[in-house]
Amino acid sequence: MNIKSILLAAAAAMAVVSGAQAADAIVAAEPEPVEYVRVCDAYGTGYFYIPGTETCLKINGYIRLQVDVAPNASSISASGGGSVPNDSDWDARTRGQVQFTAKSDTEYGPLTGLVVIQTNADNATDQKAQLDSAYIDIAGFRAGLFYSWWDDGLTGETDDIGSPVTLHNSIRYQYETSEFYAGISVDELEDSPFYHGEAANNWGVGVAVAGRAGVFTYQVTAGYDTDNEEGAVRAMGTVPIGPGILSLAGIYSSNPNAYYNKAEWVVAGEYAVKATDKLKFTPAFQYYGHYGIVGDEFNDDNDAWKVGLTIDYQFVDNFAAKISLQYLDPDGAEDVTSGFLRLQRTF
Repeated sequence: MNIKSILLAAAAAMAVVSGAQAADAIVAAEPEPVEYVRVCDAYGTGYFYIPGTETCLKINGYIRLQVDVAPNASSISASGGGSVPNDSDWDARTRGQVQFTAKSDTEYGPLTGLVVIQTNADNATDQKAQLDSAYIDIAGFRAGLFYSWWDDGLTGETDDIGSPVTLHNSIRYQYETSEFYAGISVDELEDSPFYHGEAANNWGVGVAVAGRAGVFTYQVTAGYDTDNEEGAVRAMGTVPIGPGILSLAGIYSSNPNAYYNKAEWVVAGEYAVKATDKLKFTPAFQYYGHYGIVGDEFNDDNDAWKVGLTIDYQFVDNFAAKISLQYLDPDGAEDVTSGFLRLQRTF
């Protein structure tokens, strides 16, 4: 075979191979269309669809700086932020809280999941992160870690009408309409106060009825502590009068228990006046009958009263200040003056 024949054969082979490669050429696939975040308006403002799902998610929270002023203020702050107790009469602390709420439609109504993460910082090294709430809610049933009805109160800062611990692992059912709700819950009271020699793993039953009748709103809450075998009942109501809103509350507690342990009976009231669109004043008063605990029972020889003033000012949307000043005068003990300044940015 001469040189010419070899070159012609090589050219023919290259042409065959080239044709095969051209036939088998890989064509790049078109990129998948990007699924941008879509607004979900089925459950109110702030929700968006989690990409690729039909679940709606909302993220919100707040940043708060608070300066407490009181005798042994750092010891008081320790209960909420984890500071080292000392005899300082003031203490500053910062809180950051983020809430995630997920909702989706089901044949039983919206399925809700909520998680709240909170961190309290008394200073740069003394910080405490905690799960503030986490629950599942569907068709009126709720299960998980959440605040009881006893966490509700009046709008100011004077009233002392809640449980010593209001965040529990609980299971509850609540029937509600736009103007009314009624519910029952079973609460684990493991970190609540114990009396009569009882120990941890206590549990209780709570009930609540609340609603609106015209301009009047009301709530009646009761709880029974099964280990201490004591209970408490509380009633609250609000009604607009003149330029403000009058709120009243009353409590009866059979003896110290996980639902109420400040006094055997209590009356409280406040009058919230919105002076301008940004400024609100709330003077308030509370009286404690048989205040304090002796042994495992309320002190029948001791009463107390408390007055206070709370001022709220809204600088701009989502940024507000609160100033509170309180005076407590118990029988048989020194009076206490306390207060705080709070700055809070919500989102």
